Amino acid sequence: MGHALIVEDDEDSGQMLASLVKREGHSAITAPSLALARRLLAMQPPDVLLLDLHLPDGNGLDLFENTDLVADTEVVLMTGQASLETSIQALRLGAADYLVKPINPTHLKSLLSRLIRPSKLQAEIASLTEQWRETGRFGPLIGASDAMQSVYRQIARVAGTGVTVFIQGESGTGKELVARSVHELSRRREQPFLAINCGAISPHLIESEIFGHERGSFTGAERQHQGFFERAHGGTLFLDEVTEMPLNLQVKLLRVLENGTFMRVGSTQLQQTDTRIIAATNRDPAEAVMRGALREDLLYRLNVFPISLPPLRDRASDVPLLAERFLEELGREERTSKRLTPEALLKLQAYPWPGNVRELRNALQRAWVMAHGSQIDEEWLPRMPAGSPPPATLAAPSRVVDLAEGGGPHLDIRIGTPLSEVERQLILATFEYCGHHKERTAALLGISMKTLYNRLKEYRL
Repeated sequence: MGHALIVEDDEDSGQMLASLVKREGHSAITAPSLALARRLLAMQPPDVLLLDLHLPDGNGLDLFENTDLVADTEVVLMTGQASLETSIQALRLGAADYLVKPINPTHLKSLLSRLIRPSKLQAEIASLTEQWRETGRFGPLIGASDAMQSVYRQIARVAGTGVTVFIQGESGTGKELVARSVHELSRRREQPFLAINCGAISPHLIESEIFGHERGSFTGAERQHQGFFERAHGGTLFLDEVTEMPLNLQVKLLRVLENGTFMRVGSTQLQQTDTRIIAATNRDPAEAVMRGALREDLLYRLNVFPISLPPLRDRASDVPLLAERFLEELGREERTSKRLTPEALLKLQAYPWPGNVRELRNALQRAWVMAHGSQIDEEWLPRMPAGSPPPATLAAPSRVVDLAEGGGPHLDIRIGTPLSEVERQLILATFEYCGHHKERTAALLGISMKTLYNRLKEYRL
């Protein structure tokens, strides 16, 4: 049970909202002005603040001037129109969501069902951040490069809000994983996450799949069918390759984004949906608008919070972490373990990966099958394109390590050397060999980032 403060100057509207909130098992109180709202916030910080923008003594957004008043309160803006400006404003100020007037009881009920205090969300994000520092993983995403750190910060910032996210990146970069991460960190996590590839469905069927259809609306429609928007109600709908959606359908999608309504195929009755949209494309959206494949007004409505995913060739330092993860998964499936040789790992980092992370996984699966014994060498890895630099140039060590005749790097350890000293020499030599690259060092040694950090700290590095 939560407590709601409703800041609304229209007495009838305020009382109606309070009744709806109480019907869902929460307590509620109304305030017709900013002055009274400030006093009530100071007396009893609510779980949710339903905030009208136009009030007799100022703009509702003035409450954000005192951040302490709303620091641990879920703020929901109430506005007469769901515009791009409202979305951006809500995001900038840290509002969790917004409701369009007149308030739809179904939308309000759905919003109240997912109340989570901001402090709890921040604690979860802090936990994920700590996990990333130790392991190089952020939920289902893997990578410790600067480019991926930027992606993680953007996910953490937008997940707790209700604004639309637009993910751009080449095929195989992990756009759906980003969408799932946003959903899992949001207040909608307990509701469905559904994904649809707009380019993989026939143009004749996609409208029915997204919006549903009535029985008898077309040949073969023997029963009523609920589309993705109905099934994702309260949750998140991921529209992959949205630039492949037919133009006539883009108009209907725009209406859903603006007022949360749609109609099933063959119906004249409006349906209400409370669904967060996350869209993605592997194309340049501006170019898609230029050639008429994407409506400009839809692009503006989708592109509230853009996230750009880097291709794998621009974050080669993440390849060891990704390879380690994929080999772990293969090991669990096959009930055995295999590791990459240092030379094979360097070759993986040098390869340009036009198919990105998806291609890397496929390449490792093939090499796993073909490799004899517990080590995977270079033989079955993808061949470098003509004119590419040799792998060693990408990870040149800062100090020459002794080499065995015709073999790879090695260490000479005196028999009787204490294990702690053996470990120290091995870690430092590998660290030097990898050019002081921590992620690559941890991957070669088969230890976690946390263990490596602790050892380097112990060695005062």
